[in-house]
Amino acid sequence: MTNCNFRFHSSEGASLFHDDRISLAKEGNDLDKQLRSDVKTMGSILGETIQHFAGREIFDKVESLRLAAKSWRDAGAGRDESQKEACDHAFKSMCDTAASLSNQDLKTVSRAFAHFCAIANAAEFHHRSRWNEHRLAMHATSDGKNTSSAMIPAEDSCGGVLPQLLSRGDLSAEQIYQTLCSQQVELVLTAHPTEVNRRTLLDKHRRIQELLTKADDLRSKGAVPNFEKKVVNDSLKREIGLMWQSDELYRRKPSVQEEAERGTLVVETVLWNALPSFLRKLDAVMIDTLGEQYSLPLESTPFKFSSWMGGDRDGNPNVTPDVTREVCLRNRIRAATLLKNDLSEIAGRLSTTFCSDELREKVGENARAPYRVYIASMIEKLGSTIDWADQELRNVQGSSQPFEKSISVSDIYLTKNQLLDEILLMYHSLNDTGNKLTAEGKVLDLIRNLSAFGLTLCPLDVRQESTRHTEALDAITKYLGLGSYAEWDEETKLSWLQAELSSKRPLIRTTDWKNNDAFSETVKDTLDTFQMISEQHDDSLNAYVISQATTASDVLAVLLLQIDAGVTKPLRVVPLFETLDDLNGAAETMKTLFTLPAYRARIGGKQEVMIGYSDSAKDAGRLAASWAQYETQEALAGVAKEHDVDLVFFHGKGGTVGRGGNPATFNAILSHAPNTINGRFRVTEQGEMIYQNFGHLDRAQRTLDIYTAAICAEKHTSRQSPTPKWRNLMDTLSKISCDAYRQIVREDERFVPYFRSATPELELSALNIGSRPAKRKVSGGVESLRAIPWIFAWTQTRLNLPTWLGVGEAISEVLRSEDGDELRSMYNEWGSFRTTVDLVEMVLAKSEPSIARHYDNVLVNDAKAKELGSAIREIHHKTENAVLDLAGHKTFCETNILLQRMLQVRNPYVDCSNVLQAEILKRLRDCESEEEEAVLKDALLVSITGIANGMGNTG
Repeated sequence: MTNCNFRFHSSEGASLFHDDRISLAKEGNDLDKQLRSDVKTMGSILGETIQHFAGREIFDKVESLRLAAKSWRDAGAGRDESQKEACDHAFKSMCDTAASLSNQDLKTVSRAFAHFCAIANAAEFHHRSRWNEHRLAMHATSDGKNTSSAMIPAEDSCGGVLPQLLSRGDLSAEQIYQTLCSQQVELVLTAHPTEVNRRTLLDKHRRIQELLTKADDLRSKGAVPNFEKKVVNDSLKREIGLMWQSDELYRRKPSVQEEAERGTLVVETVLWNALPSFLRKLDAVMIDTLGEQYSLPLESTPFKFSSWMGGDRDGNPNVTPDVTREVCLRNRIRAATLLKNDLSEIAGRLSTTFCSDELREKVGENARAPYRVYIASMIEKLGSTIDWADQELRNVQGSSQPFEKSISVSDIYLTKNQLLDEILLMYHSLNDTGNKLTAEGKVLDLIRNLSAFGLTLCPLDVRQESTRHTEALDAITKYLGLGSYAEWDEETKLSWLQAELSSKRPLIRTTDWKNNDAFSETVKDTLDTFQMISEQHDDSLNAYVISQATTASDVLAVLLLQIDAGVTKPLRVVPLFETLDDLNGAAETMKTLFTLPAYRARIGGKQEVMIGYSDSAKDAGRLAASWAQYETQEALAGVAKEHDVDLVFFHGKGGTVGRGGNPATFNAILSHAPNTINGRFRVTEQGEMIYQNFGHLDRAQRTLDIYTAAICAEKHTSRQSPTPKWRNLMDTLSKISCDAYRQIVREDERFVPYFRSATPELELSALNIGSRPAKRKVSGGVESLRAIPWIFAWTQTRLNLPTWLGVGEAISEVLRSEDGDELRSMYNEWGSFRTTVDLVEMVLAKSEPSIARHYDNVLVNDAKAKELGSAIREIHHKTENAVLDLAGHKTFCETNILLQRMLQVRNPYVDCSNVLQAEILKRLRDCESEEEEAVLKDALLVSITGIANGMGNTG
């Protein structure tokens, strides 16, 4: 592959319009060269910007570091003994340059590398869209058929999956149609603190991508007028210049309300347009592939969106009942505003004088423009809905400002069906009067959005840990003179809970605990949360998730507390099984619940269970956790089937492999155990993944396409289930890997000191990217650390330990045994296991033990901790060999051209950021000056952002 050597050189003459670029666009035979040209152009502009605003000396330091990093990479980056001398010399040059910088210059130089990685990401994101458009264009002209060409004919796109399923011959068009109409993906947006880029910079990155798109469009037309070239080039220089002059850092932690606003902004700015656009394309592909009669039903909702932002109170004392009340009301205001704006636009277009008799009855005989009159009443009522929500919001906030008039719920839209029925009347009226095309324009898009987002935009889940409910019930039973609930055994708890659920008398009145000192503040907060739930209108809230759930009583406790608080339609109670022990005991817990008449009577034959991918991996290591997750889902599906319960799994995954993520979403979904999805898939979208997947219109549509195609394909694809031999092998692998993982992380007394000195874990709390504390408890070691900073810290040092530790030992031991050939067969024939191993291989490809060793040399002072670091790197080396051996590869991810390209572009820049970060951490930990400490903290946070951008993820 051509070496991607991008300098921060002068931007004089830097342009997105070179003669060779135009020919490339015409030929379409080497799109990757267009990417390289984009990155080179933007690197040049950034270099000129640095010289202009920071000076030539800083620019020269940046170039010195970059050239040394390139030389280090060329010499094997510590992996080629034959080039050791050249490699050591280049690395020493990097370290000497970093050491020579002042504290302020460390920050400035770190900014250069962080921004380069960010603009490289923008170019990569755009390039993926460019490739998709190219493939779509090729598809439209290749076979000569009159196809819709609405989606690319890829194996992970509806444009490829639907024709492939139909061509098999064992499925009818009707069967595929019924699957698409009934399946649903629910994406739950969470504010886990992994998005390190400020919103203002993300907006600039988005505008850069839009300029790259505009340049492509202009080039595709042939000769580009000089004026048009100048407009685009100047706009690009302007964005990069403003990006350099912006403050990259969050200067304070966001409030929960601000966090929620940031998170749902992607719905308002992207998804509100992307979802109906995607559904329009899906409809076209369905008709084209299955037949004219197989159009997507009007109110079909293949997607729903929910949020944890403002409802997730697990370990976050900032999420109070009033905060949840506020976020729910703000979501109603945003939804009503979007709907009102769309109706205003529709009214402006519908000047027709013809309408159905039913609509005419609504507006009167004298209405000259009946649709405008009809829509005006909806707009007015949505305005009242906004005013009502604002009125309630001010009440929650304790505002003394008087209202112009009091608005009652009878004057507003409370449920989506109230508004949907009125819009459907308009839609049918247009159809009945010969205006089908008009009906299927903006009116249809509005129906699609209202069906998906409702009047609350993103309903909130409430999440709290099980111990808080136990504590509340313990306080209540003590107050009632019944003893200590917390000390009762499980059988006693279940007996009492069932009796109370069957009783018509209240367990406790609000007046009994509200101002009673016998109830602690945390108990009052818990009980007030249930009081808040009882006040919410339909669709404001979604589910109640219990983290650290272990027993059936944990679930019954939440159900009882809801009912006792007066919740008329209790939220579905979702136990979250997180640790290895919790996962292994999940089936027995749910079996107990399903046999309890008091519980079965209240769930309507439906149950949701959440699987925690992050904490189970942190608890037992990636390999043991993935097998436990697989077996748990199999077992739970069996229990649900046995008790005739419709079970939906909620997958709590992060963006990184260490937290259950997989960049290949399609393959990830098909790697789930058979008969566990069944057309329903609920999953978290966290942190930086929200922007990466939904931050741009075409990227959002592609993500929706992949999910839709995967859920449809999963239902109709026969996949290999593990044989008894493979199950035994997985048990063996799991035990070996878990023991090896825990031996280091839990049992080695050197580990915690090593972790805290060799990584920026202790400094991460200063990164103001989330409202939650980094730990559930202020005291405690790794076990109390949240999964996100746990992964985040190891990603920064490029060691990525949580993802691979234990894997190599397990694979090596089994390969050496009599089961070695069976293990190879399992890898080649069982997709789920192969996916797990391939993900570990991908992470190893992105890891750099030489960089991790540098952190040790600079930051770890304890001799025993250093010994552990050396031992861990040796384990890493053996893991590399074991994974390559099993996969039959000579080099990592040798067929993944996209990953190789990304690493080739970014590695030298991330290497520099790592060397700078190690130097910053060293100085920061020795710093005694408050003024210099502030500069170094800024420099550290900039370096963290740069490495995260370069690696493509954080936690």
